[in-house]
Amino acid sequence: MSRIRVLTGITTTGTPHLGNYVGAIRPAVLASRDPQVDAFFFLADYHALIKCEDPNRIARSRLEIAATWLAAGLDPAQVCFYRQSDIPEIPELTWLLTCVTGKGLMNRAHAYKAAMDANEAAGEDADAGISMGLFSYPVLMAADILIFNAHRVPVGRDQIQHIEMARDIAARFNHLFGEGRSLFVLPEAQIEASVATLPGLDGRKMSKSYDNTIPLFEGGSKALREAIFKIVTDSRLPGEPKDPDSSALMVIFDAFASPEQAARLRADLLAGLGWGEAKQRVFDDIDRALSPMRARYEDWMAQPAHLESVLVEGAAKARRMATPLLAELRECVGLRRFGTEHLPGATQKTAKRALPEFKQYRDAEGSFRFKLLDEHGNVLLQSIPFEHPKQIGQLIGTWRGVGQVDADELRRVDGMANHAMVVAALQSLLAATSA
Repeated sequence: MSRIRVLTGITTTGTPHLGNYVGAIRPAVLASRDPQVDAFFFLADYHALIKCEDPNRIARSRLEIAATWLAAGLDPAQVCFYRQSDIPEIPELTWLLTCVTGKGLMNRAHAYKAAMDANEAAGEDADAGISMGLFSYPVLMAADILIFNAHRVPVGRDQIQHIEMARDIAARFNHLFGEGRSLFVLPEAQIEASVATLPGLDGRKMSKSYDNTIPLFEGGSKALREAIFKIVTDSRLPGEPKDPDSSALMVIFDAFASPEQAARLRADLLAGLGWGEAKQRVFDDIDRALSPMRARYEDWMAQPAHLESVLVEGAAKARRMATPLLAELRECVGLRRFGTEHLPGATQKTAKRALPEFKQYRDAEGSFRFKLLDEHGNVLLQSIPFEHPKQIGQLIGTWRGVGQVDADELRRVDGMANHAMVVAALQSLLAATSA
């Protein structure tokens, strides 16, 4: 069975709140533990520049979000965890995608239309204050996803349109440059069925834009309690029946409580439980769930240099996959290196075709490894460590002989750009050997 790639990110413009945790962080961390999943997590700091012009706020937010994900159980040894701005292939791919994306598609983006509507309601020019960053946001998001050919993207319901746009953009690029093959996977949105979007203090979607968020870790138990007690409820007094299903408090509690706990609170509200007592119960249970993670968060925040090393290593892992794919895309759109095979009048004798190749080496720990390079020298595949070079020779011989990487043998791979690209390289070697 082939592995599924799941990718998600959070824009680094503020302190993580309960909505971020329930809608993105928790489902993505859970998905990362699936043995059939390759998980990608990133700090969307390029996206942050669209919304925020305060450098200190962005820098602080990147630190807080990185610490939050690790505190929430993310294992950087098992996933690819990186900063968007550490992957130069992303902005380059953004431009390649921009060149095939219709302006009409961008005109329909919800964020752009909402900004225009707000301007018109205020009696201003429709495009007042709207940057090209905001207008082109969906293209950058598509590049985030497509550079790793992610299959699934956990998002809130308000982001589904952006995934659909990424599919449209990928399909058009495949059609224009794929020559009958799919350069990009068409990604799918992954929504948590129970609670994908939490309401904030005022009942609207929990968002920094509305200033209605409940902090996840910052401020500790005290800040959490203060926020929960600010949740807007109706004016019914203790002893009067309450409608739990119309309360933001109940929706938030459902995201953390067991079915039994949620059923008990619903029944007690219907029986007349006071809002103050209900809020205390909600706080107690949520605080109990968050306390272990909060302690880990505080540890990470005290070690920024350690956090930096984790992200640098994650970027290196991510680029081992992004670089070969972008090299292939550059080739497909015509951004090729000059060589005799492309020059007018080149003869068969002077246009010798380069082939993929395996390279074996010994790493710093003394273990033996190998990598597969494409005809341009880009790394397609990096192996795990082996104790003896003979093991590598036998494995390479098998792969070259069949022109394929068996699914069971993927356990021997530490990093791979794209399975289809690896198979294509092996097929080229097989064909050259047979010729």
